[in-house]
Amino acid sequence: MQVNADLTERAVVDTTALFWIPSPIVGIERKWLERDSRDIVRATSLVRYAAGAEYAPHQHRGGEEFLVLEGTLCDEYGEYPVGTYVRNPRGSRHRPFSRTGCTLIVKEVQIAAEDRARILIDTKKAAWQPYPGPPGLEVIPLHTYGRERAMLLRWGAGSTYPAHGHTCGEELFVLEGSLTDEYGTYPTGTWVRSPAGSGHAPFSESGAMILTKVGHLTAIGKQAA
Repeated sequence: MQVNADLTERAVVDTTALFWIPSPIVGIERKWLERDSRDIVRATSLVRYAAGAEYAPHQHRGGEEFLVLEGTLCDEYGEYPVGTYVRNPRGSRHRPFSRTGCTLIVKEVQIAAEDRARILIDTKKAAWQPYPGPPGLEVIPLHTYGRERAMLLRWGAGSTYPAHGHTCGEELFVLEGSLTDEYGTYPTGTWVRSPAGSGHAPFSESGAMILTKVGHLTAIGKQAA
C-alpha cells in the first residue's frame, strides 16, 4: 500500500478526518500519513493502543521514532507517558504494550544506519529555550544528526517567521493550536510534509505547538530509491 509515498510532493493530512484502520493485532489501530511499501516499509502514522493491547517482540530494521500523544506506552525498558519522545536505532528490539491505552505518532524506517543513538526525552519536564531568530518562538531540541533536526516548537500568539526555504525538506505535526502560511491553515492534528527545495512564511495568530523535522527528506528519498 502506498500513501503519500512520493517525497518530492507536498502532502497535507487532516488526521481528525481519517478513520482508524484495524491492524492485524487486536486492539491496535492506525491512521496512515505516509507509507512506501517498497522493500521494508517506510511509514509515518498515528497508532492507537486499546487498554491491554500489546505488540509481539520485534526488531526495527530501519529504526523507529515516536512521540506519545495520549496515555502511556510501555515496553521491557520502561514506561513512556504522554509527551515522551523516543528514538530507537536500527537493529533495536522491544515488546511494546499499553496497560491503559495510548496514541502515538510513529515514524518507521527513517533513521540513518550510522545514527546509533537511542534517545528518550520527557518533553513535559524539559525546559523550553528561546528559538534563534524572531521573538515569540521557543524550542525543545529532540535530536540532531547530520542535517536532520527534530524538535518541538512553541509559537506564541501573533508569532511570525520570515519567508525561508527548506533545502532538505520539512515535516510538521500540529500538536496544539493552529499554524498558517501562504498555502493554508493547519489546525491541531494536521500533518504537513514539504519537499526539499520548498519554502514558506509561517505564522500563528492564536499560538501553536508543533513537532517538527527538517533536513531529512533528501536523505530518505535517496535511501528509498
